[in-house]
Amino acid sequence: MATAAELQVKQRIFIGGEWVEPSGTEPIEVINSTTEEVMGTVPACTPEDADHAVRAAREAFPTWSQTSREERADYMTAISAGLAERSDEIAATISQELGMPLKLSQMIQVGLPIAQFGAMSKLIDEIAWEEEIGNSRVLREPLGVVGAITPWNYPLNQIACKVAPALATGCTVVLKPSEVTPLNAFLLAEVIEAAGLPAGVFNLLTGTGPVVGEAIAAHPGVDMVSFTGSTRAGKRVSELASATVKPVAMELGGKSPNLILDDADLTRAVPDGVAKCFLNSGQTCSALTRMLVPREKLAEAEEIAAATAEAFTPGDPFESSTKLGPLVSELQRQRVRGYIEKGEAEGAKLLTGGAEAPEGLDHGYFVRPTVFSEVTPEMTIAREEIFGPVLSIQPYDGLDDGVRIANDSDYGLAGGVWSADSDRAIEVAKRIRTGQIEINGGAFNPLAPFGGYGQSGHGRENGRYGLEEYLQVKSLQL
Repeated sequence: MATAAELQVKQRIFIGGEWVEPSGTEPIEVINSTTEEVMGTVPACTPEDADHAVRAAREAFPTWSQTSREERADYMTAISAGLAERSDEIAATISQELGMPLKLSQMIQVGLPIAQFGAMSKLIDEIAWEEEIGNSRVLREPLGVVGAITPWNYPLNQIACKVAPALATGCTVVLKPSEVTPLNAFLLAEVIEAAGLPAGVFNLLTGTGPVVGEAIAAHPGVDMVSFTGSTRAGKRVSELASATVKPVAMELGGKSPNLILDDADLTRAVPDGVAKCFLNSGQTCSALTRMLVPREKLAEAEEIAAATAEAFTPGDPFESSTKLGPLVSELQRQRVRGYIEKGEAEGAKLLTGGAEAPEGLDHGYFVRPTVFSEVTPEMTIAREEIFGPVLSIQPYDGLDDGVRIANDSDYGLAGGVWSADSDRAIEVAKRIRTGQIEINGGAFNPLAPFGGYGQSGHGRENGRYGLEEYLQVKSLQL
């Protein structure tokens, strides 16, 4: 297979500007999601390692927080350039770890982080660092030491969404990437080291969430936690952080509705919706996994959706013909297959796909691109986040019913509205309680605020809104 590579063995972690030996001695294996072979190892760090990293970040904060915004912006620009220089290596690593087709990894998994760091020099100037309100001068200052805990599905991008604005605002960072896709974070650390950031400003340690993630969230020396992951894990992070009353920004799960109105062009809306559901093999928190269709147009939507899904060819991420890579792990594959089986058991209509492995793919964590129809709001596949290439089509009767179904969710991360009249679509979108909504397939904007309602979390990432999460407000009464 084209995904074979040399074993990447990482034995040191990056703390205080140096690559140091961790106190934990057991390695964590990183599995190539296509070959199911070990592609590398990283250290299983301990709470002692987390304490070491937090102390280094605290020592660095007083000086780093007082550097000029221009100097910090220059560092961010240098990191962006360093990532760009190593973009092929990073994309290949993520495609092996995660399974996203290589062309998409180059555009999304590497392109977005490069843009995130590169945008900081402009975004810093959009912050009102000082403003006069009556007899008060209001200042915005860096929060302090940030604990960043990131997921496996967009590994480097989710790191960049936290690390870039935190560093740009003058905070110092302790990063724990997902232990499932951690190797790309080491490449970022090497780029940061080459950029010459002062010691302790950025620190990297690896390990599991219950050990290292919890140690960071609970640490009294951490001033803020930024977390992306499951809602269950987010609740635990919030619980631990509450003991020291630290703020927590979190982006959690989603079950996003794609509301197709009665005047929409189904030949445009349905294929776009299928693609938005299947991106990254469905391992996207904002994936449009619930397609809401007028009941009278259900049969037409079913035919288009099934044909579109069947064109998502599963295969090796390094083959140009592949449109759908594997899932990230055996655990994830079992989970997704379980949801497909539950959908059939609860009476949903299986249009295409199913729980069986795709034909001819004996290795790799592959799942068939799957579409269900006649899904009702109480079914498990309509309510729980599957995180795989599984689309649920739900019929509705009239606009109010469609909006009701769209809002009938514990989550509120993303959504879509399709209509021949964009103004009408916008008015409908205002009734849907989610953090972002695509109008007629509007493209993702990495400078617009990203975050959710309800159990999709709180706080916002990206653009100016992302920087503001890492700032404290102070009033001087003059």
